[in-house]
Amino acid sequence: VGPYVLITPNETRRNQLQQIAKKELDDLERWKEEHRPGPIKLAPQRLGGTESEAQARQKQQMMLTQSKYQQKHKREEYVKAKKASEEAKILKQKAIQREKAERLEVKKRMEEMQRKEMFLEDQYYKTNELLNRLDLSLPKNDSCQIANRGPESTAWARSHTYKQALQEDENRLEEMKQEQQRKAERTEFKKRQEEEARTRAHQNEQRRVNNAFLDRLQNKTQPNSINQPG
Repeated sequence: VGPYVLITPNETRRNQLQQIAKKELDDLERWKEEHRPGPIKLAPQRLGGTESEAQARQKQQMMLTQSKYQQKHKREEYVKAKKASEEAKILKQKAIQREKAERLEVKKRMEEMQRKEMFLEDQYYKTNELLNRLDLSLPKNDSCQIANRGPESTAWARSHTYKQALQEDENRLEEMKQEQQRKAERTEFKKRQEEEARTRAHQNEQRRVNNAFLDRLQNKTQPNSINQPG
């Protein structure tokens, strides 16, 4: 710590400042006392306007009843909205699970068809390879010998029939693929229609509840307005 200088306070100056502050506080208190507002004097008058006490109480009761109906309606709306939100959440989760299951099923079917295609393709190539080797090993025959059908002709007929069967299997696989695609499109369209129907039903229910509440409120208000004197 470096050196420092301690300055002693000036007692005379401090006393003068304290006296000035005390004088100012005394002046402020005296000014407040002199300018204190006096008592308020108002002429007595009849309050409540032109309505009688019974009418005022009836109006107050009607407002209280309307307030209760409004609070009840708000609670009902809150409960319905919460229930609708929970149901929508559950339906959404179910739709997600159903969509996952459908995608998994489609994936399994596609994998099964791919395996079958690979098997048929491999079998087709091996059969062609075998038939080509058989064709190369057979002797060349003229037209007369071809007319006399032997074991070679029978082998050729079997190979031709087998090729036709393979082609038919490929056509069936293609038809199955197209059918699966059409089913997926129909399912997606049906889901969109169901979602739109649920939305319209929820909106109709909201309108029905609001109209019913307004009708009850109007029916409650009309007898009170009829009973009041004109």
